[in-house]
Amino acid sequence: MRQSLQFRLSASLSLLVVAMALISGAVSFVLAFQDAIELQDNQLREVAALIFRQNLPLALGVSNHGVADIDPEARVIVQLLRQPGAPGATQLPASLPDGMQTATQGGVTWRVYVRTLASGTRIAVAQQTAMRDEIAINSAIRGVIPVLLLIPLLVLTLAALVRKTLRPLKKLAAALDGRGEDDLQPLPDTPMPSEIRPFAVAINRLLNRVAQSVAVQRRFVADAAHELRSPLTALSLQAEQLEATSLPPLARERLAALRGGIKRGRNLLEQLLALARAQEVPMAAAGPVALLPVLREILEELMPLAEAKALDLGVSGAPGSRVRAAPAELKTMFKNLVENAIQHSPVNGRIDILVRQDQGATVVRVDDEGPGIAPEYHERVFDPFYRLPGNRAPGAGLGLSIVKTIAVRSGARITLGYASPQKPAGLRVEVVFPA
Repeated sequence: MRQSLQFRLSASLSLLVVAMALISGAVSFVLAFQDAIELQDNQLREVAALIFRQNLPLALGVSNHGVADIDPEARVIVQLLRQPGAPGATQLPASLPDGMQTATQGGVTWRVYVRTLASGTRIAVAQQTAMRDEIAINSAIRGVIPVLLLIPLLVLTLAALVRKTLRPLKKLAAALDGRGEDDLQPLPDTPMPSEIRPFAVAINRLLNRVAQSVAVQRRFVADAAHELRSPLTALSLQAEQLEATSLPPLARERLAALRGGIKRGRNLLEQLLALARAQEVPMAAAGPVALLPVLREILEELMPLAEAKALDLGVSGAPGSRVRAAPAELKTMFKNLVENAIQHSPVNGRIDILVRQDQGATVVRVDDEGPGIAPEYHERVFDPFYRLPGNRAPGAGLGLSIVKTIAVRSGARITLGYASPQKPAGLRVEVVFPA
């Protein structure tokens, strides 16, 4: 949390809001308290003015003494001031000067307004300060409560605003995190805050440099594989010419091993070229392609390999199934899948290819009767040149890597499983194309 920019910004602004609200509440409390005190002082003055204007008769003592529903501490007293020792001396000292003042008598503090009437009579209008302060404090608290209640609302609103302000940054991070490993396209030039734009520009420059570096490496692999095709072709021709001559049995045995190695080398070069082509920068989306014709063409090319192992190889499914992909890449992907199934299927085995629709998506399923792949290896088998432990079938470990690369480019998803989960045995590969 301490490393979160959103948390730090929200916490800092929230502390600032709370501090300002507390200061504002304190100032409002003091001002409201002073206004309440001033209001009560004015009430004392008005009582004295009323007596002066109306020339009301006054007696010694408390004016509202014994009146029902009056809090004794909240009462306002009106007294005639006389010198100590005089008949009817009051509880307030007669020496108080005219005007508003605070006096203490008998341990009780009073707020007193003294005025001399035209007849020379001096009157005092007083109220206990304890009750006055309580009234003023209650009035001030009622004025501060709305400010205190607004503090949590302001903090929550501020946190929501900060989260909303940083949302473009989260969207940018999510867009980058959701990309495939081969997607090195620059970030789209969409409107974004000026603080994030330098960050996006720097990312685009980095992606451009990485794309150039990867392109150089892929071009080197493609060029090297292309250059090696001619020497291997020449070696293959020379081996064929050598086989036409009379050779002793031991030489023919070694020649057969040589031709097998040359053939594996040529297959490896073909797969390297296919992988290099599949890893090129994605092109514009191709038009819809019918699946069944492409699959039937692949079966026609690979039928000699299937017949050599007496395999039952067939395809079925909806004739109108179409997907959006490049036809050449689509053929390369499924040709590698079918070749992989032929290589790992036992003699007299069966390979089924099924095309179906599933909630708008198009699914191509390839089942074989080989040993299958354990779940813990489902991710590893898509790595280039990776071969399962104990796998002695011919190949370089590039077929599934090519399939995965083309599927990502086409927006498809690949899942692996057992064709016969009860045994378990056989490999089931499903390629799911989105609607």
